[in-house]
Order: sequence, then C-alpha cells, then structure tokens
Amino acid sequence: MDSLKQLESFVAVVKHGSLSAAARSEGVVPAVMGRRLDALEERLGAKLLVRTTRSLTLTQEGSAFYEDCLRILAELTEAEAAVASGSARARGHLRISAPAGFGRRHVAPHAAAFQQANPDIKVTLDLSDRMVDLLRDPIDCAIRISDLSDSNLVAVRLAQNRRVVVAAPAYLARHGIPRTLDDLARHACLTLGESQSRGWRFVVDGEQINLRVSGMLECNDGAVLHDWALQGRGLAWRSLWEVKDDLSDGRLVSVLDHYSSPDYPVYAVVPQRKFLPQRVRHFIDYLKAVYAQAGYWD
Repeated sequence: MDSLKQLESFVAVVKHGSLSAAARSEGVVPAVMGRRLDALEERLGAKLLVRTTRSLTLTQEGSAFYEDCLRILAELTEAEAAVASGSARARGHLRISAPAGFGRRHVAPHAAAFQQANPDIKVTLDLSDRMVDLLRDPIDCAIRISDLSDSNLVAVRLAQNRRVVVAAPAYLARHGIPRTLDDLARHACLTLGESQSRGWRFVVDGEQINLRVSGMLECNDGAVLHDWALQGRGLAWRSLWEVKDDLSDGRLVSVLDHYSSPDYPVYAVVPQRKFLPQRVRHFIDYLKAVYAQAGYWD
C-alpha cells in the first residue's frame, strides 16, 4: 500500500504542478507529499523531480516513469472495476487436485482444453489418491468422489456416481459368487488402504452401513486395484465410471447388486466460497458443463 500511495502522490504532484496543490487534493499537508516523493526516489534510486521553491521539473527518468505510472494506475482502476462487475478476464495459477484414475480420464483432458481457452491461466494438476488438505496444501480446487455430508468444506456437485463390487469371471469360478454381505468375509477383497478405512458402504433396509473388508492385497492406487480385479486377484469396490466398459465386455462381473451403494457424487471442493478467484469459478463451471453433456458418461 505504501508503494501504491507513493505512485499516486507522484502523479498528483506532477498533474497539479506543486506539492501544496497536490496535498490539498488529497487532504494532507505538503510535508506528507514531500516525504512520499523522497521515499519513492530513495526506493527507486533515481531522481524523478527537480524541486525548487517556485517550480517542479521532471527529470528524464521522471518523465518516463510518469507515463508508466499513468498506465499502471489506469490499468489498476480498470481491473478493479472489471472484478467488481464480474467481467474480469480469468488469469493466474490454477492448482487442481484429483484422484489418479479419474483425473487421468476425466480431469486432465478438460484441464488442458480449459487452459487453451484461457491462455492467461497456468494449470497445475496433481493426480493422487491421497486426500489433500485444502487448508494447508497449495491447492485451489480438489476433485473428489465421496460422501461429503460430514465435511465443512465448500463442495459443488459436478456429476452423479455410484460404486459396485466387481470381480473377474475366473475369480468367481474359483471362489464362488457372494450372495450376501456376510459372504465377503470369506473372499479376497482388494482394498484402498487408509482411504477406505471406514470400509465398503452399502444400503440395507434403507440404512447405510460401513462394512470392513480385508484381503491379502492392498494398494493406495485405485488403478492398481482395478488391474488386480481384472487379473482375478479378488473382489474390488470400484466406481461405475471406471469399470463400465469392463462390465459391458464381460471382463468383470458385478455382484451383490441387490445391495445398493450410496451415491458417491463427483465434487469440486474449495476451502471457502467467499472471494473465490475467477479462475477457480470458471474451471468449476467448465467441468460442470462438460460432465452435463448428453451421453458424456456413456
């Protein structure tokens, strides 16, 4: 703020032609304007004005700097007006986090297209199944697929999603098809480690239950669990967007379908809604529009 005030005072002095006239325009005493000019020249290491008791004369450096200041202050005024009216051009550095598998298929291509449509925005995409801390990590927006009913973060629903229990036909041929949730105790369940610490979730008689499952294979990368399921290593609890092609082609089979799974929507999560940067708002709106296109999830 001091640097900006120094620029404004410098411009005012040049425009009004004297310290006293510029001081009157800003409601301060001439000594204040003098101190601001002194501080500006000291900070820049250059003489901008030759001051006498009767006149002010711009130096060569001061003349060039004055033109720059006029442009900078005008652009600042325009930028503030544009933001206030909601018409500012999105710019800056957008940092996005997304689950690895979903991010590769359904975030990365759209993040690249979004950046191309908004050349003043730099995009950094972090793909990881680790749950980032939006209050500590330098992330503007996290894409999450989960139940956020107990979260105090601000979440915008982007798309619907549900999970299914799947296995390869070869695995089911060897170990049988689970008919009830109790049957899962005797099956090899492929788990996502701490990310699924509360277990697999089902709805039984209208109530949601968390069922802790176990197996000899565990990984924090959902794509690996998907591959293991295709290899016949066990049962996996995966999102429908990830396995729908395998189900259609018969590489995987869904089981326990009579136990519905609670909805696990795709969310865009931000730390707070107030003063959300335009680049974040624009990206969220962009993803919503893409995911809402007819046939996208088909």
